[in-house]
Order: sequence, then structure tokens, then C-alpha cells
Amino acid sequence: MGEMVTIPIEEYQALQEAAEDLADIRASERVKAAVERGDDEYVPAELVNRILAGESPLRVWREYRGLTQLALSEAAGVSRAQIAQIEGTKQVGSVQTLRKLADALTIAIDDLV
Repeated sequence: MGEMVTIPIEEYQALQEAAEDLADIRASERVKAAVERGDDEYVPAELVNRILAGESPLRVWREYRGLTQLALSEAAGVSRAQIAQIEGTKQVGSVQTLRKLADALTIAIDDLV
């Protein structure tokens, strides 16, 4: 059997908290590095709250990027009418369509689903 050490529970709990804090710091550093490399971006809480409230993710991201439906249509090669239907939740959009829109918005397709 290996060596053992006995410490007070308070000390053990403090060590656990310090380990959790270190893990949080490392995770934060990974996110900051990804943002600096351009692999990720910070998203304002307002944008997230709009999507969580049920607003069309396509509309929220399009407006966040400062695009009109027409400008997004031209950038993605998707008709403006189809964008309007997806934003109005009358249509879901095919995987290919969502991929084109996500690429034009420089986001992951998961952000639109």
C-alpha cells in the first residue's frame, strides 16, 4: 500500500476549491486564446437572451452581423424569400441551406439550429 497523509477536512475542501479554481482559470485561458486566434468570439448576453426567448437564431445572428436579408441572401447564395421563411419559422431550411447561411455569418451551423 502506498503512503497516506491525513489532513483536516477543511484543508481538504480548500484544496478541492483551489483545484476547481485552477480548472476554471485554464478554461478561461483556452477561450481567450481561441478568441485571439479568431477561432471563437465573445457573444453578447443580449444575443443569447433573444435566442433563448424563442427568437429565430438566423434573424438574431443576421442582425448582430449588421446584414439585411438581401445582403445575407447575396452572401450565402440563398433566396431572400427563403431567409424570410426560415426567420419566420415557416420553414426549417435544408442542411445545405443552413450551412451556406452559417458560413456567410461566420458561425457554426449548430448556432442556427
